[in-house]
Amino acid sequence: MTPYAQPPQPLALYGPDFAADPQGHYLRLREHGPLAPVRIAPGIDALLVTDYQAAVDLLRDTHTFTKDPRAWQATVPEDSPVLPVLGHRPTALFSDGEVHARYRAAINDGLALIEPHVLRAEVTRVAKRLIGEFAADGSGDLIAQYARRLPVHVFVTWFGAAPEDSERVVEAAAGMFNSAEDAAAAYADLVEVVTALVADRRARPRRDLTSYLLSHPAGLDNDETVRQITLIMSAGHDPTTNLIGNALLHMLTDTRYAGSLHGGAKTAHEAIDEVLWQDPPLANLAAHYPRHDTEFHGVRLRAGQLILVSYAAANAQSAPDLVNPVPRSGSSAHLAWSAGPHRCPAKQPALLIAMTAIEQLTSQLCDAELAVPASALKWRPGPFHRALVRLPVRFTPVDMTAETDRHRPTGHGPEEPSAVSIGR
Repeated sequence: MTPYAQPPQPLALYGPDFAADPQGHYLRLREHGPLAPVRIAPGIDALLVTDYQAAVDLLRDTHTFTKDPRAWQATVPEDSPVLPVLGHRPTALFSDGEVHARYRAAINDGLALIEPHVLRAEVTRVAKRLIGEFAADGSGDLIAQYARRLPVHVFVTWFGAAPEDSERVVEAAAGMFNSAEDAAAAYADLVEVVTALVADRRARPRRDLTSYLLSHPAGLDNDETVRQITLIMSAGHDPTTNLIGNALLHMLTDTRYAGSLHGGAKTAHEAIDEVLWQDPPLANLAAHYPRHDTEFHGVRLRAGQLILVSYAAANAQSAPDLVNPVPRSGSSAHLAWSAGPHRCPAKQPALLIAMTAIEQLTSQLCDAELAVPASALKWRPGPFHRALVRLPVRFTPVDMTAETDRHRPTGHGPEEPSAVSIGR
């Protein structure tokens, strides 16, 4: 028998109450042991790992757990709003062993083509253009006008997608993680965009990541290529948006940053690292399923049962004192990038995008401050992410006309998608 007393009913990880106070929910869950029952959507239950060591053990244990959700998925209604995130697709995220290694090799080799200095230059160019669009107003929403728009321009460049599809990619990625009624439609729209792109590049290869994946020795077919690209886009765009937004909020509200984006004793790098410990943009994910009935950290598990890892809860339990840090094994000890064979392959480009985005904003709008009390800010509901709805700020108006014109695309037609970030 498990030594832990389980709550009478699963605690809901969706809706406004959870969005407003996730750490309060994690504290209550931790009272019931390292794994506790949660509800991630109406009628969809899981066990959530809130203990740091249990999380690390699960993420590294490929013998006891599988990433293939199909046995669990057969018990879930086909229209469940969590399936766009958790439902099986032929990608690295939902596979084990040799299949996982094949998909992961294509993704790793593709991402390795992105030269950091070229990526930084591309992000800087886009950041200055986006800031210039609202800098003269003296106010803006740093989510809608900046953090949400910047990463998609990078993805359009990497994969060679049409610029006019940028907004569809943004809405699809966000809609999936919201896990609301329109989640399936959001994912379907993303698949439609990428399917057309892959078909075009199969016929007419170009110098972009889509063409590279199609020609990779892994021998991906069209559908496999579509699924790896949609995985990178969905797992990359929304979390990167949220990392930028959460770090900016941290800088605007923590007194060590002087209540603004410039002038405090702490840096953007430190803000990002602290957010990855305290408020990771992917709060709960890493779905695993026991291969057989077993006991794990004192809790009995059923074969095929959905187990999720709470990066946010595990980090909070194990985080150093960020005011008077106690040395651990370094900042890499947090779990925001996961761990084990499914550790995020895009850690370095994601960090570079977020760092550059914040540095550009702090250099241009250095006196920006929150336009509303921090307590008035709203968070997007959903079990998987930690994401602001809006981040309204005010600042001294800045005329960036010359800077914006310098970074504006030239030519008479739409901006030509290129692989400027691909270095070889």
